[in-house]
Order: sequence, then C-alpha cells, then structure tokens
Amino acid sequence: MHRRQSSETLKKPPQDHHKNQTDLSAWRKGRRTDPKKSVQSHQSLNDKKNDSEQDSLEEALSYFEQVQGRVSLKKNNVLQKHLTTVESIALQRGLPPEGFDVLLKVALSGKLADTVNTRLLKSLVPASVIPETSVVSAVSWLCVSKCSGNIQLLFLRWLITMFDFIDRKEEIHALYGFFFSFLQDEKMCPYVCHLLYLLTRKESVKPFRIRRLLDLQVKMGMQSHLQALLSLYKLFCPELVTITLPGKMKTYFKNSEGPWKAAINAVRQRNQASSPVFQTLFLGTAQPQSRKRKWNTQLIIPASSTNINNIEEDRKKNCVNLYSRDESFPVEQLQTFSQLLQNIHHLEFPSQMGSVLTNPLLLHYMNCIKDESVYLRLYYWMGQTLQEECTWCVADSKQYEEEFKDFLETVYKTECFLQEGFSSCEEFLYKSLPLWDGICCRSQVLRLVSWIPLGNFSEMKSHFYDPLVQLFFTSSLYFKCSVIESLKELLQNWLNWHVIHLDSESDSQVRSSNTTLSGLVNMVAELIHFVGWISTVALRLENNHTFLLYFILDFYETVCDMYLRYNLPLLIMPPAGVFYPALLSMDCVNLNQLCYIMYRYRTNLVAAKENELSKKQILQFKFSSQTYQEYNQYIIAMVGCLWTSSAFQKDTHPQGLRMDDELLKKTAVKEFKTSFNIVYHPAMMGYALHFLQQAWPDDTTFNFSLIKGKKWNWYLEYLYSQGLTGLKVFIESSINRVSQASHSNAENAQV
Repeated sequence: MHRRQSSETLKKPPQDHHKNQTDLSAWRKGRRTDPKKSVQSHQSLNDKKNDSEQDSLEEALSYFEQVQGRVSLKKNNVLQKHLTTVESIALQRGLPPEGFDVLLKVALSGKLADTVNTRLLKSLVPASVIPETSVVSAVSWLCVSKCSGNIQLLFLRWLITMFDFIDRKEEIHALYGFFFSFLQDEKMCPYVCHLLYLLTRKESVKPFRIRRLLDLQVKMGMQSHLQALLSLYKLFCPELVTITLPGKMKTYFKNSEGPWKAAINAVRQRNQASSPVFQTLFLGTAQPQSRKRKWNTQLIIPASSTNINNIEEDRKKNCVNLYSRDESFPVEQLQTFSQLLQNIHHLEFPSQMGSVLTNPLLLHYMNCIKDESVYLRLYYWMGQTLQEECTWCVADSKQYEEEFKDFLETVYKTECFLQEGFSSCEEFLYKSLPLWDGICCRSQVLRLVSWIPLGNFSEMKSHFYDPLVQLFFTSSLYFKCSVIESLKELLQNWLNWHVIHLDSESDSQVRSSNTTLSGLVNMVAELIHFVGWISTVALRLENNHTFLLYFILDFYETVCDMYLRYNLPLLIMPPAGVFYPALLSMDCVNLNQLCYIMYRYRTNLVAAKENELSKKQILQFKFSSQTYQEYNQYIIAMVGCLWTSSAFQKDTHPQGLRMDDELLKKTAVKEFKTSFNIVYHPAMMGYALHFLQQAWPDDTTFNFSLIKGKKWNWYLEYLYSQGLTGLKVFIESSINRVSQASHSNAENAQV
C-alpha cells in the first residue's frame, strides 16, 4: 500500500514554481515544454549516445580481433577510425574488462606498426578491473619476440601502473621466473626490478637469483633498482644475502605512470560523477576513492563473480587446513581479530600497500610481527606517493590539495597507531620543507614533524632545522605556536620511544633505530637547545606575547621531568630569554606554570644528586655543575622577586635583574623593591585585590601594605585555593619557613 502511494506521488505533476523551467530546444522554437518530458528526453539522448559509443567500441574491437597481416596506419581510414574510437572511449570512461584481451593481443603481436601499438597501449585505461587472464595471455606474446623492444618496455610500464587494477595475481606470480629472465636487458632492467619488487614473496627468493642480481650489480654498478630487489631479498632471507646494503631508504624506481596517470584520474572522476554505483565497482569498494589508485583504503576483491567464487573456494580450503604454514592467507579474507590471530604467521600482504594504512587488523599485525619486508614495501610505496602528490612540489596539483591533506592525515594516524615514525615521511619532510610556504596542509605537515624518527643531528640541522627556522621567524604568531607544539610532541615521542625500548634487547629495534643512549641524549639535547634559541628570538619578535609564552613553557614542562619521568640522564635549563619573560609575565597562568617547572627541576636535580652520592651504580652520565649553577641562579631570582623582594640586589645571572639602587630610583617607582613579590607582581595584583575586598570589605583604599604578618599567610592560603598549585609547590619546596611549616602541618595531620 505504501509503495503504491509512493509511486503515485512520483507520477503527480510538478509544483507550480517548476512550471517556468523550459527546455532549450523548445525555447529556441518559441514554445514551452513539460520539465518531466525534458528530463526524460535528456536521459534518452544520453542512453542513445552511450549505446552508440558501445556499438562503435564493439565494432573497433571486432576489427582489431580480425586483423591478420601487417597493417599500416597511412591511408588506412578504417584503422584510423577504430583507433580513434578506442582512444576517445578509453580516455573518457575507460575500457571494459573484455576489451583488454583483444587490444593487448594485437598490440604485442607485431601485426601493426609501433606507432599504432604505442597508441593502443597508452589507451589501455580500465573502467573497472583488468582480467588476469588477459595479462597472462599478453605476457605469452613476449616469448615469441614479435613486438619491438620499445613496445615491450611500454608494456612493462603499463603492467606496473595497472598492477592494482588486475583482479587476481596468482597466475602472474607463477610467471616470476619468466620476468626475472628479462633482467639481462639493460633498458628493461629497472622496470623488471620494479615489477619483481611487487611480485616477490618469500618463496620467490632463491640462491641462483641472488647470484644473478649480484652479478648484474658488478656489471652495472650500484643501481637503485637492483638495491631495492636485493634489500627485499635480504629481508626475506638474510642468511642468503650477505652483502651490506644501504640502510637509508631512497626512491628506488622511476615513475612509470606518465602516459596513464591523467587518464586514470579523468576516467575515475567522470565515472564517479555520472554513476554513484561506480564507487562499488571500481576496485570493489563502497568508500569514496581518491584519484590515485594507490590511495585505496579498502581491501575488498574487485566485484566480479569469478573472484567471489574463488574467494569462497579459498575460504573452504582455509577452513580445512587453517594452520598450514605452506598456504598463505590473503588479506582480502581477513575480517575479524580472531582470524588475524589464527593466520598471523602465514598472512599474505596485498601488493597495493596503501590499503594497509586504514586497516586496523593489518596495523595490529605490523605491531605484533616485526616483518621488515612489510615495512620496506610500505616505505617504498609511501615515499613514491608523497613525492609524486606533494601539492607544493608538483606543478598543477593545487586542485588536489584537500585530497593530499586527507592522505597526510591518514599517514599521521597510522604513525600514531604504530607509535613509530616512517623514514619515508622523514625524507619527504627533508625534501619538501625548503619549498613549503607554511600554509598549504599546515596542520598535517606539522603533525608529521612530531613523528620524525631519531637520526643524525647534522642531517636534521641542514634538512629540517634550517628550513624550519626561515619559516618560523617570518610567519605569524599562531604558526610559531604550532611549531613549538609539534616540536614538543616530537620530544615526547622520542622520550616515549626511549622508555618503551629501554630494557629491550630486540635486534630489530636496534637496527631500525640505530641509536645508542648517548646518541639519544645528544639528539634530545640539540632539539632542546634549538627550541630554546627559536623561543628566545620569537619572544622578542612578538613582544613576549602571553599566548606564545604558554606554548614555550608547555615544552619545558616536558624537559624539566626527563630524568624521573622518562629515565633519561639529561636536564637542560631554559635560556634566560625564556625564563625572565615568564618570571615577569603579566599573566598568572604563565607565572604559575613557571613555578611548577622550577619545582620539577628541583625534584629531578635532587634525585640525580642522590643517585650520584649513593654510588650504588656506576653512572654513565652525570649532570654538569653548570646545570646546578644555572638552576641556583634562577631560584635566587625567583625567590628574590616573589618572596624576599631582593631580586634587584641578589640576582647573579649575567642576564638577570640585578640593578644599582641609583638607577632604580631614577624610575620614580616608590616601592621598587617589592614590585614583583606575590602581592605587587603584575600577574598577581588581581588576586591581591580580591583578597583585600574579602578581608576588608569596607576599606576602599586598596592598601596592599596590609598584607603582611598573619595576613600574608592568609593570602597564601587564598592563592592556593584559587588553583595556583604551581606556585604552592614552588614556595613550599624552595622557601625554608614555608617548607618547615608545611611539613609540621602534615605531621600534625598524621597524628
């Protein structure tokens, strides 16, 4: 009944406000038409156009299938017509799966001229998927050598580019040895290595193949594509590859996507706009897809009946022999955490490593099983993608900025999940920061900064610190705050890594970090000194802005607790350019935060001194006397300001507040000595005023000198009740009289 009413509703005539809409053709003839009929006519025209294109494509495919002898393009109107048809349809909406078998066969059979074969291969853009059988059949044509070397090379590039569009890859994996035999061709070698890199499994690694690669390396020199394949072999079988390979990741392979990249993007966008169902057909995912095939976020087999049947067969096999180590478990079948646990030792990762980033089960696998081959594949893929898609490094890519933001966000979330930074992201930052304007993808880039892995300081200085400084000093206040925040998170991630792996004896962790305790201490110290320097300059540039000072003190709140909280034998005091602006700040939040930081510095330094004096263990690192001396100078200045009103006389720091009385008298300030104690301090006068109003409600003179003696202690209790815990712990730990009183009160409370 409801359905019938709905259908009747749809058949009702349009509302009155739609009656003014007209069809363009009718308008030209001077008469109006029914809008409903207009829409239907447009749809019918589109259907006729699609049917016409489909007929033309079928006619073209039939023509190419029946080509017998060698045909020349010149003065052959029929060939030119059908070739143009294939090109236009392929570039507009992609080719159907059944067209690849015909076109690959004719392009590789040598029946047509190379110019025609080249145009055919460049037009092989899929609308959905590419059948594996078509690819295997095409590879068989390479055995008879009827096509030229340039066509073979172009076919390999096409195969690498379209690798993720192939519906199945089992039979292609079986051709591993055939592809390996092409390594002897110097022109094809880089692309063959790239293809083998995508196909390699552990069972693919054989001693004779390793020897062949080593011989080629001796012949050709240290080529990046050979190093890539050898590195992957070494990860699978380290006992077979005994040579030392460069540990630093680099761009191993040349970009193969050139002729097809724009066409793939255009076809995808056009099909997505014209058909909402296309989302589920294109690589079998119901999620909105990126313009890049490499950014697929789902691990679903392409939607074809043959694949679904194969999946069901594979599931039955796995149910029978679930724990067999001889069989691999495809990730397409991985649906639950229990399946992950059952098949964790024979899980087969996908060729398209980008799909790993948003699959929690695979990320759990990476956390549990430190399979370096997986990391190597992921680093390679990510490095290539970041390099090719960076919107401020690649021309004509501004239109894809939002998409690149989403990708960077996904990478950052993956790093947070794994609690580990990617070396490919580090290289991307080092290469792109000198070209970055500080605006494009700002939050995403700064988040990636917080996960830069531990490395060499000289490299970080030239590739990271120096470019960042130029942006930092010339950008807005909020950019400066964002940079300080990301550097604080970077420090915390380094310290957390140290805590997690402090007692770890894992060789893989040692290899991946390549960082000793002394190296970590040096890197952390250089980072803290760097932040101290840029903070000092930034405060001068921004006139000691309160907002900026908050982020800087937040950074030093982590620094002051490194010894006790993170078990790192290092403490570095903030520079005078940070300490004194915080001490004289007009904001009570910053002053309270500084008090807490100095209290934690004292706690850490006392613990370090006790460990040194106990001599229970031989300490590899000891704090220098300069650290204690600088702390004492700061404490004298703080106590002199906030408590004893003697900062101008007793501050001994070279950049401190010490001034002669004659100079102070020239300021015309009557009570200059008490100008910065807890009553008269600019950040505390608001509290003092409220205290006077509560203690003497009838007194309107606001006489701050009344706060002394017992009233001073009452005022302290009032400050503590206002949430100034930093001030409380500082005064109780650094002022003898208050410290003794607090201890006695605590003992009385216990009694």
